[in-house]
Amino acid sequence: MKRIWLTFFLAAVSVFVIAGCSNSESGKTKDGKQIIKVALSDEVNPPFLYTDESNNPIGYDMDYLKEIEKKLPQYKFEYTFGEEESNLVGVDTGKFDFAINWFFKNPEREQKFLYPQHEYGYSLTTLITKKDRKDIKTMDDMVGKKLAPMSPSGGLRSILNGYNKSHPERQVTIESIDHPSNADNLKRVAAGKADAVFLNKTTFDAVQEDLNLDLKVAGVVSKEPIYVVFDSENKELAKEMDKATEELIKDGTLPKLAEKWFDIDIFKDLEYINEKGFEYKK
Repeated sequence: MKRIWLTFFLAAVSVFVIAGCSNSESGKTKDGKQIIKVALSDEVNPPFLYTDESNNPIGYDMDYLKEIEKKLPQYKFEYTFGEEESNLVGVDTGKFDFAINWFFKNPEREQKFLYPQHEYGYSLTTLITKKDRKDIKTMDDMVGKKLAPMSPSGGLRSILNGYNKSHPERQVTIESIDHPSNADNLKRVAAGKADAVFLNKTTFDAVQEDLNLDLKVAGVVSKEPIYVVFDSENKELAKEMDKATEELIKDGTLPKLAEKWFDIDIFKDLEYINEKGFEYKK
């Protein structure tokens, strides 16, 4: 999978959106399908969403949505790309029916948006170390060691805060910094100035493709469920998509897509995922 820079990605967006906008003003396609307005993030995040060498949007998210359309042939998805927070405002105001972009659940968003019961995938949070380190695999191993600095807020910080709250005898020291650079943090570990970085695997893959440092995924710490986020008024659509998602998990479709895009079935447990391990493929 080749990473394409965001500028090229955005150049392709207008073509992709226009191609999906068949008679959108009436809310129906020419063959009578109901148009569902979907907000996609313009942030390249392989393998969830990025572009191929022809600048066509591809990835796990796109394949998932194609499978949903097969399950629900009465709908036609019309895609618009935008910045994440703008997309969420658009969902909240009814401009979009739903947004998809690696969304975790949190209390603030659950008050505004409608979440389905079933996740469509997972984000793998990992500890990144130098390749020759064998003493770090789990968060317990980070007690007394130096973790690269993190933002004082955000999903990753919440996971670590949760770990410290549930392990009062084994606290991990967390250094806070506003707008930390993932590239700088990885370089810090490669230079021996920190023992590990706590990072999503897909983020590590994207940065490591450019840096090619002597680093590895030492261990997967958690599987964070990710969801489609719906306009609160779209209860029927959310219910139908949730049922279709459950079926796609049970019939093996989504696990197969996970194997395709992540080289591993992310629907399996952490023990299996860590036993298989990861080797970065440039």
